[in-house]
Amino acid sequence: MKTEEEKMLAGEPFDAHGPELIAVRKKVKKILHRLNVTEYHSDNMQAVINELCPNSAKDLYLEPPFHCDYGVYIKAGEHVFVNFGCVFLDGGTITIGAHTLIAPGVHIYTARHPLGVEERAQWEDVAPVVIGERCWIGGHVTICPGVTIGDRSVIGAGAVVTKDIPPDSLAVGNPAVVVKKLNGAK
Repeated sequence: MKTEEEKMLAGEPFDAHGPELIAVRKKVKKILHRLNVTEYHSDNMQAVINELCPNSAKDLYLEPPFHCDYGVYIKAGEHVFVNFGCVFLDGGTITIGAHTLIAPGVHIYTARHPLGVEERAQWEDVAPVVIGERCWIGGHVTICPGVTIGDRSVIGAGAVVTKDIPPDSLAVGNPAVVVKKLNGAK
C-alpha cells in the first residue's frame, strides 16, 4: 500500500492532512523560519537555502520571505534568483531552468482540488510545473498546476498562467496569452 507521499509524487489523489505529510511540513516550517529571519546575505543563509532545497543547484537564491510546502520538490538550475514574497506549493515537482529570474510575489501552485465539495474534503492531487531556462517571471504572476513555460520566455507582471507557454514568448494577462515572439522566434 502506498504512503500519502508516494501517492502525491505519483500524481494520484492523496490526503494532504494525514499525519505523515503534516510532520514533513512542520519540519519544513522550521527551516523556512530560519531562512526568513536570517540576516541578509549571511554565509548561513545559503546553507539554509541548500537544506530547504537539496535537489537544486547550490547557488539557488531565495530572497526572504519565502514560503513552500516541502522544498525538496523544488528543482532549480544554476543561477536561479527568486525575489521576496514568493510562494511555491510544491507537492508536485517545480522545475526551474538555469538563469531564470522570478520577481517578487510570484505564486507557483502544483496542488489541484476537486470541484465537488465532498471530494474536496477528502483528497487533492498535484501536477508538476516546469519553467525553462533563461525565463523571466514578472511580479505577482500566478502559475497554475501542470503548466510548462518554454525556455527564454517572459511572463508579464500580474499574469495568471493556466496553459503551457511556448519557448521565446511574451505572455501577459489573465489568463495569460502569448502576445509576441521573442529572440527572433517565428
